[in-house]
Amino acid sequence: MIGFGRFVASVGLAVLAQSTLAAADTVLTLNSWLPPSHPQVTDLVLPFAKQIDEVTEGRVTVTVLPAPMGPPPATFDLVKNGVVDIGYTVQGYTPGRFKTSAVAEMPFLTSDAVVSSVAYQRVHDAMLAGAGEYQGVKVLAVHTHGPGQVFSSAPIGSVQDIAGQKVRVGSVVAHDLATLLGAVPIEGPSSKSYELLSQKVADGIFFPWESVNFFNLGDLLNAAFVAEGGVYNTAFMLVMNQAKWDSIAPEDQAAIEAIIGEPLARKAGEMWNKADAAGRAAMEGKLAIHDATDAEIATLRETFAPVIAANVALVSEAGVDGQAAYDMLLAEIAKLEAE
Repeated sequence: MIGFGRFVASVGLAVLAQSTLAAADTVLTLNSWLPPSHPQVTDLVLPFAKQIDEVTEGRVTVTVLPAPMGPPPATFDLVKNGVVDIGYTVQGYTPGRFKTSAVAEMPFLTSDAVVSSVAYQRVHDAMLAGAGEYQGVKVLAVHTHGPGQVFSSAPIGSVQDIAGQKVRVGSVVAHDLATLLGAVPIEGPSSKSYELLSQKVADGIFFPWESVNFFNLGDLLNAAFVAEGGVYNTAFMLVMNQAKWDSIAPEDQAAIEAIIGEPLARKAGEMWNKADAAGRAAMEGKLAIHDATDAEIATLRETFAPVIAANVALVSEAGVDGQAAYDMLLAEIAKLEAE
């Protein structure tokens, strides 16, 4: 899970040259809170910003602010209130506010972030957007990170070994899943992960492979419990201020529409797949990896059933059919995996 991190951007992170900026009809400000070397920034946010310039032939440009205007949980309101024009964050950072995102944070969805991201985007467009949780913003895309797993400084020879361990989590769904595993959930942003583990506040962590590598946790962890499809998943959003969107010329809106939604969700998934593969490769030989057996997966599906039911109900609280949304997500995942 990605948490709050320092963001110190140089002038070189500006998407366009000054001559182009001067000629632009609309300049959009983008709030980024992750380190500039994070793949979410280098392989998703910046290329997307550049693509906006390209498809609008320079009439709409994006510039990344030199420092974040606030922590990740504040991102949505910063965009909604027009403090910034574009931002990205994790819905789960503000528990209870974006209830529909719970559908994408279920366990055992898929091991392919492209599949989970595109499926989530399709469900959002077809069913979840109607809940009105994103009023005041234009949703550019929703997506997920790669499948989240369990990493620990203690040995893990079976799923039972997770019980009793103090495990850092970053969302309500992950908190509930950790509890059902018999672990003790420890709340904290991912930027504090090294501190939590090095000071023995936490024995382990819920993370995708990319984050274990990016936050340099290899020396603090000894074992990984890896389940096909992920023990948990995390939902993200990328949004624009609605009034700012409305101010863009119709022909440029049409050009931007062609690169947001499912195409942008797909790019996000591709970024996470690449980053997770690199992260796992970097951890090879450093961790004892326990791949969950079929029997363990079957047991966990039964163990996690109450959390799945509770989050289906949570989605329904937002005014949409939670079970239908979850069923559509699974159907879209199956369809995409078959392609």
